[in-house]
Amino acid sequence: MIRKPITTEKAIRLIEAENTILFEVDTRKTKDEIKKSVEKIFNVKVESVNTSNRGSKKIAYVKLDKKNHAIDVATKLGMI
Repeated sequence: MIRKPITTEKAIRLIEAENTILFEVDTRKTKDEIKKSVEKIFNVKVESVNTSNRGSKKIAYVKLDKKNHAIDVATKLGMI
């Protein structure tokens, strides 16, 4: 489902500024399935999920609830 986190300069900026983490996900998964998966794996509350298809890849923009900090999840993943 969730293939890998995206660690570009823009992705790091989104983590710090908007509490949003970017993931490359399976192209067949819906926003609701992505949301449930992130909540289960990282034990956080997800506020919203936006997706973008780039060629054969699907990018999920996962915005976390204000009580959960994206920088903490990114640290666990080794992104920062």
